[in-house]
Amino acid sequence: MFTRVLANCTVSDLDRAEQWYAGLFGRGPDARPMAGLLEWHLADTFGVQVWSEPDRAGKSSVVLEVTDLDDAVARADAAGMEHAGPQPGGGRRILQLSDPDGNRVVLSGD
Repeated sequence: MFTRVLANCTVSDLDRAEQWYAGLFGRGPDARPMAGLLEWHLADTFGVQVWSEPDRAGKSSVVLEVTDLDDAVARADAAGMEHAGPQPGGGRRILQLSDPDGNRVVLSGD
């Protein structure tokens, strides 16, 4: 039985990625379990890992559901993240973002 999910994004520059993901989540990482790995624990049973893997960087994709997409847009704007604004997608609204390596991070919400 599965009890936890950690989505993964691979990056080429961990320091640059840490700044970007800290802007996305509104805080720094919750854990640094080993060299080259950052973790954000977004709830008891799920989170996001950011790995330093230059050979695989930019090939990840993650979809995160948020309670308030407009608030997420405001946080993205405050962090200086480029985006095209909320769009319809999958019966909800989505915000498509790309981290500095080109990993796709999609926020879904009302």
